[in-house]
Amino acid sequence: MELASAVPERKSAVGAESSAKLAMTTTAGLTASKVNGWEPIGFSGGGAMFSPAISGADPNLMMINCDMSGVYISRDGGRFWKMIHHNQLTSNIRCKPGFHPKDPDIIYASDGYGGTRLKISRDKGETWTVLATVGGSLQGEIAFDADRPLLMLAGLRDGAAISRDGGKSWTRCAGPRGPAISFHVDRTSPADRRRIVAATAQGIWRSDDGGVTWAEKTSGLPSKEITHFSGGSDPKSGLVMLYCAIPGRVADGKYEGGIYRSNNRGEAWESAMNNGINKDIAPADQWAQSRVATYTHVFTTDLKPLTVYAMNLNTGFQPPHHTTTFRSDDGGDHWRATLYMDPRFPQCNAAPDYLTASLGQSYQDPAEGAAICPSNPNLLIRTASMPVLITRDGGDSWQPAHTLAAPGQKPGPGSAWVSNGLVVTTTWHYYVDTFEHNRHYIAYTDIGFARSLDRGKTWIWWNKAGRPPWVNTCYELAFDPEIPGKVWGAFSNVHDIPNDNIISGRHRAEGPGGVCLSTDSCVTWQSLAQGLPLAPCTAVVVDPRSPKGSRTLYAGFFDKGVFKSQDDGKTWTPKNNGLGHPANMRVCRVILHKDGALFALITAKRKGGFLSEGVGLYRSKDGGESWSCFTKGLGLLWPKDFEVHPENSNVIFVGAADAGGQQQGGLYRTTDGGVSWKRVARFGRQHFGAYFHPTKSGWVYATMCEGATECSLYLSTDGGGTWKPFDTFPFSNTQRVLVDPDDGNTLYVSTFGGSVFKGPSAGQ
Repeated sequence: MELASAVPERKSAVGAESSAKLAMTTTAGLTASKVNGWEPIGFSGGGAMFSPAISGADPNLMMINCDMSGVYISRDGGRFWKMIHHNQLTSNIRCKPGFHPKDPDIIYASDGYGGTRLKISRDKGETWTVLATVGGSLQGEIAFDADRPLLMLAGLRDGAAISRDGGKSWTRCAGPRGPAISFHVDRTSPADRRRIVAATAQGIWRSDDGGVTWAEKTSGLPSKEITHFSGGSDPKSGLVMLYCAIPGRVADGKYEGGIYRSNNRGEAWESAMNNGINKDIAPADQWAQSRVATYTHVFTTDLKPLTVYAMNLNTGFQPPHHTTTFRSDDGGDHWRATLYMDPRFPQCNAAPDYLTASLGQSYQDPAEGAAICPSNPNLLIRTASMPVLITRDGGDSWQPAHTLAAPGQKPGPGSAWVSNGLVVTTTWHYYVDTFEHNRHYIAYTDIGFARSLDRGKTWIWWNKAGRPPWVNTCYELAFDPEIPGKVWGAFSNVHDIPNDNIISGRHRAEGPGGVCLSTDSCVTWQSLAQGLPLAPCTAVVVDPRSPKGSRTLYAGFFDKGVFKSQDDGKTWTPKNNGLGHPANMRVCRVILHKDGALFALITAKRKGGFLSEGVGLYRSKDGGESWSCFTKGLGLLWPKDFEVHPENSNVIFVGAADAGGQQQGGLYRTTDGGVSWKRVARFGRQHFGAYFHPTKSGWVYATMCEGATECSLYLSTDGGGTWKPFDTFPFSNTQRVLVDPDDGNTLYVSTFGGSVFKGPSAGQ
């Protein structure tokens, strides 16, 4: 996510003072809610968020699903969020939770992406139990008859299901087909023969007998390819309005598609693309997200069926082509844009988050998900690949729900921010500054890097000036052992190394990266490029025995090997004799032991199947001049990380994942420098690594990533002989741990998609 280059440079039309007025008011002592004693820290937001929902019975109650498996709940209108423990509920980014329309304590949700299990909470999301197994993968939404909630509907990957006993039993609907989107239960219809409308990606159907029989209702639509649907029925006035969105296209030189409406319960549809809404048939500039006007979401309510909102992809950066939320109060006869995200727009009405405050500009993220409050047509939530925005006044103003400005600070470059618990971003390492322990740092995916000046209470994102050339991911930092503020960093525009997105090929593995140097405690960075490849840099280490001002450094590059500098990083040379294989030089971690032993791990590569060539843990005893692999006997195809005992380089742990149809996943230990190995743990298919407690002898932490079943964090107090789970740890994907250097009882856990959690080093 390279925001600086994603939109055009222009002088800001909104000054710092005006931006500050839009910022959400903060109070002293803000902290995110702990989850079973674990405190989320670092920035909120940062990963893609989907399928939000708002309770009509309690509009302060909201939920969001994340694509990194986390589910989050807010009980104060989106100001603070709390992660739901992964053993209680896991994310389904394709199915909205369902809030009971009358009882605010009852919530229904799909358990896991593609799952068939419907769970229920009777305590506002604190605990969850399986209620039923629905006949198919849940998708779209879980909906109710607002007047008689025993009647429920659930979207499926291919069709829909109906329940008449509050979700205990389900029957597949005979009619709707295709991936479900949403439903509407017509409150003007008779109680014993409810009229129900179901929308899928392949059409719209209506039942006039409570869901027993169904008929297709698409007359007047130019296409049955439905992208979104919403309906409102007011039992007092008898007004019923249905709305849907279909893809836009150019037909005979004119716009066709967009938002359609029906005022006769779906018997006939007509275009609602009238005054004020974007009907572009060509991109307005190079930043267009769509070549023609495209609408992704449409919403209305039973309270005001004529008030309807539509969300779009932009056809250009500048208004009126921009990404926005349109509103109509007359059923689509007249529209107006309500959202202006970029602070340089004169009409800007979105308070800044840390990205816009630091950059002075905003990437116009299209909505990945959205929801309207059934009992308040002015309350909407909008999620995207980074921000979450909420309006409480029908679009007149929007507030970020994924971040909070620190007390007493005006949002701007260098300002500090508080975590509000909506932590959805991957972190690779957590650091405490060697010289100033109040300075903490997080190496991030997507948002790159963050620093704290108050031991992690508030966080500062890097400024546009002085950032590295590669801003997506920081994989590692290396601190000069004698010079305060001098830090080297490993940066890349390729993220998720060495996890499944990269190994499976879902994400690209090639891209630029490199080593950078900071001399001001990570405020600004300077690229060090001479002799280095333009490739993902995954590791950087400094030799503390080398001369001050002319340090020896080692850097690992994905698919390029290891490089060495003997002049503080000014120039570099490759050191790959005996390392890896020409078919695989995917270095993902480098460690230099205090006795001089240098280690490098080469992870998995797939070309059809998993390659065996090059994979393994390598050691050099001559400063990288020659290497030898000492894990060949294990035959690992997908090692993820390793750790060397700080006092004895013969004691090493390697974490590995299943690969090539072999159950190689587990944690492997050697105590004799690799002469012999033993698998000391297998808690799932993808172990990440193991990490030593610096002061408690025999204490080792094991982490699980992408495959944890019961728990993702374990502790051994006998060097890996026996293990106990951290049952209270809330997130399912852990990566690395750091013990607080000032408090051996405090642990920082970096995660794959849940930021960092701070908690007790001994577990519960």
